[in-house]
Amino acid sequence: MSKKPYYISTAIAYASAIPHIGNVYEIILADAIARFKRLEGYDVYFQTGTDEHGQKIENNAKNQDLPTQGYVDMISSEIMRIFDLVNISYDKFVRTTDQNHKTAVAHIFEKLLLQGDIYLGKYEGWYSIADEAFLTKTEIVDGKGPSGDIPVWMSEEAYFFKLSKYQDRLIKHIHDNPSFIKPESRKNEVLTNFLSEPLPDLSVSRTSFKWGIPVISNPKHVIYVWMDALSNYITGLGYDPLTSRNDFSKFWPADLHLIGKDIIRFHVIYWPIILMALGIELPKAIFGHPWVLVDKNKMSKSVGNTLYTDKLVQHFGVDALRYYVLHEIPYAQDGNITYELMIERNNSDLANTLGNLVNRTIGMINKYQNGLVKKVMLDEMFEYGLKEKAEALFDTVKNHMDELRVGDALESLMIVARAANKYIDISEPWNLKKQGEDDKLAHVLYSLVETIRVLAVYLQVFMPQTATKIFNQLNIEQTGLDSVKIFGGYEEQMIGKAEVLFERFDPEKKLAEIIG
Repeated sequence: MSKKPYYISTAIAYASAIPHIGNVYEIILADAIARFKRLEGYDVYFQTGTDEHGQKIENNAKNQDLPTQGYVDMISSEIMRIFDLVNISYDKFVRTTDQNHKTAVAHIFEKLLLQGDIYLGKYEGWYSIADEAFLTKTEIVDGKGPSGDIPVWMSEEAYFFKLSKYQDRLIKHIHDNPSFIKPESRKNEVLTNFLSEPLPDLSVSRTSFKWGIPVISNPKHVIYVWMDALSNYITGLGYDPLTSRNDFSKFWPADLHLIGKDIIRFHVIYWPIILMALGIELPKAIFGHPWVLVDKNKMSKSVGNTLYTDKLVQHFGVDALRYYVLHEIPYAQDGNITYELMIERNNSDLANTLGNLVNRTIGMINKYQNGLVKKVMLDEMFEYGLKEKAEALFDTVKNHMDELRVGDALESLMIVARAANKYIDISEPWNLKKQGEDDKLAHVLYSLVETIRVLAVYLQVFMPQTATKIFNQLNIEQTGLDSVKIFGGYEEQMIGKAEVLFERFDPEKKLAEIIG
């Protein structure tokens, strides 16, 4: 039986600078969703990449005395390195300087021009280089644009895309497809703030810089960033109005575009309208995730509160970082990160709860049963058992992941891990050993090992390195979701050696080490 396809994408990172943890959070979130879908048996296509054109990039390259292509090659390879560092299982890394992307975008532009959806006009207004956008009067506060730079007055010939032509159709689509924009608050914001008034025509070309894809029929114009960058979601699958490959029809429409809430307008207005004009089906869902704040403030280079992935991994490890951002950033509200909070979460959840559970259980099996796990499952003799809790995870985790509530899915695993630690305290295996209650002891230890195995299967989604370590310590192969529907999958065998999964940090010493 052929696997059902599932296509997930992230916004592509702008290749003007190295991304901070707020940007990398998105790719970790997407990775967890992609890994879960693979575990469920889907044929997953997970795409990310870099957006490499525009005036800001041209200026940055010039300031660093680098050729522009050399500059984006450097930034793009750094972004790829960071994604690989945090174990991102992407299937395709798109670059907008890829030749097939440039060709396809140029063809898309010509198609829309021939259809009359794009026309040549003139643009005048205040332009922000940092935001790569013309600004309205309300967006300029104290002479500065949203990103803090001083806008410049620009007047240039430009091609425009007729957004208003498709506005009513888009509004109808949003109303007819309740899960198209997630969460609900973003959908309301889009309908109220952006679609309640007629949409102005969108400028889709520039003549004031050269670093972009030239318009075939008028090469002094380069295609502007939004038409160029947004098209990656289809060009990465091989779409071209003139020659399309099979991957496109296999995986499109996308099941999920995962993006930051700050770029929602471009993804739920401009992008669907471009697709409508091309006669292409719209993506099934667009999720505008919240931000990661540092000490409850937005990350900003000028403020100096930006946290970078390399430093966080250096001090906490990959899986502790993955755990933190997946567990602590809520579904619909902004989340918060500080070194203190990461230390606290590492100690309480990872070292004391998960690590302690695995370590104690394997230690007791080696000590009390010479390393042999006996498959003994009796009627539960203590005030609660682990079987029902472990089996209930299947529906709980699946429901949370289907709703993109990744933090809740991860917390449901921690609830079971806490319950398993409590089960050790209730059942007191050391006393069962003393009293010669070998069957009861074997039952307790088997219940613990099987619960750990079940947790490890799910942890492959969120903390893949940790899951592999647990499987190795349990002395078994990694398995998929089918193996956790019924409690009792761990067969009688010798267990491995207990090894520390997570170091417990002394908060003061750790902070001193980080801050230096």
